[in-house]
Amino acid sequence: MSLESVRAFFAAHAPEIEVIVTEHSSATVPLAAAAHGVEPGQIAKTLSLRIGEKVVLVVARGDARLDNRKARAALGGKPRMLGTDEVEAITGHPVGGVCPFGLATPLDVYCDVSLQDFEEVVPAAGSTHSALRISPQRLAELTGAVWVDVCQTATTEQPQEN
Repeated sequence: MSLESVRAFFAAHAPEIEVIVTEHSSATVPLAAAAHGVEPGQIAKTLSLRIGEKVVLVVARGDARLDNRKARAALGGKPRMLGTDEVEAITGHPVGGVCPFGLATPLDVYCDVSLQDFEEVVPAAGSTHSALRISPQRLAELTGAVWVDVCQTATTEQPQEN
């Protein structure tokens, strides 16, 4: 059903975008990068977070890590990852296929600025074997996302003080 909700979303909002279904799992960043022939950073992973009582989605490059301090400042509270069952119940997508398209529940979507390092990113499309290719700007436009700086990447990480 989840893959179908994503297909329905694109049929209604961007019929030119093709949902790609592969035989190979794309449930993790390394698997997705291998399945789609891109570097891990180009995978647009979607994080399901609870900020207080509110659930939000943050889409970031695949090799980025959420920076709790930056996220707390940008999102207005301490982020906590949702549990597996909660993720599917709220988004309609299974873990490994979560994306900001075709959601079961309307959620605020944020795109981390790290996505802007690429002309094209590859987010999941509602299942562990589906994805699509899209520009970060188009992804944000279609989902009504707000751009935020909430992640660290290998190029932005600061050395930890002891």
